[in-house]
Amino acid sequence: MPAVAAAEDRVFAALASPVRREVLRLLREEGPQPVQRLAGKFEMARPSFSEHLRVLREAGLVSERKVGRQRLYRLEAVPLNDVQEWLNPFERFWRDRLAGLGALLDRMEEDES
Repeated sequence: MPAVAAAEDRVFAALASPVRREVLRLLREEGPQPVQRLAGKFEMARPSFSEHLRVLREAGLVSERKVGRQRLYRLEAVPLNDVQEWLNPFERFWRDRLAGLGALLDRMEEDES
């Protein structure tokens, strides 16, 4: 499997978890945070939460920096841009389909009048 595909798979796997998506949202909205503050927002054992952070790190979605005795986590949004680029053709597909449906409904309305 090409390295690019493996990286994309890690990002999609990381985004599959609601816990990890919430971590990303918190980092986006509140900025970099120590692991203790992040973990305190979830009702789960610390090792389980650490596993979620590991998956996010390996996907490149967060970075970790040691500041004194704390580990500070920060959002790394570049892989999300790759996801958006992957999704763009699907968005165009559905936009075109909905535009076609709108045109059909308009024609049907004209035919009824």
